[in-house]
Amino acid sequence: MDKQKDILGIIEQLEKDYPRASCSLEYEKDYELLFSVRLAAQCTDERVNKITPELFDTFPTLESFASADISEVERIVRPCGFFHTKARDIIAAANMLLSDFGGHVPDNMEDLLKLPGVGRKTANLMLGDVYGKPAVVVDTHCIRITGRLGLVHTKDPVKIELELKKILPPEKSNDFCHRMVLHGRAVCNARKPKCEMCNIARFCDTFTG
Repeated sequence: MDKQKDILGIIEQLEKDYPRASCSLEYEKDYELLFSVRLAAQCTDERVNKITPELFDTFPTLESFASADISEVERIVRPCGFFHTKARDIIAAANMLLSDFGGHVPDNMEDLLKLPGVGRKTANLMLGDVYGKPAVVVDTHCIRITGRLGLVHTKDPVKIELELKKILPPEKSNDFCHRMVLHGRAVCNARKPKCEMCNIARFCDTFTG
């Protein structure tokens, strides 16, 4: 595979197949996306979107999250799983945003990683979706599909992020990752990929059709 050449063809086809590339989590404020991403860990975006309206209505400001009764937050987010940890992280993050960052989600990787419950995947999502910066969000879909394509030869998220940064045009990187999610859900799923329906199969190392 000529990675630099093929990535442009993959991007072009994915743009045709999924013209609207955006995060499926629903939010209005920057910190709402941050909290939604935390809730989405080992949970579907669809389920998170059913829960967050009540969560954001109950706690309409960052200050209200910071002073929230953790048991009330746990009650609301319980269907997302791991609700004790997620509720704790959300309240702690709200307090840190207010005390250290003026009530705004930071716009750089170093500060984002200081927030409770935030790893590189979440940080990159915030940088890309909130601040429009080049970002590579490595989630399970991205790991699976880029591996099958032969773009990367590791399952280590940090190594994948660095490898993709070498070949992805910076201005395309964030949307590419969103399209990986869409393609993973629609076609290249984990258990039984629909290779016969895949419009990027010609670029794929594992396609045998």
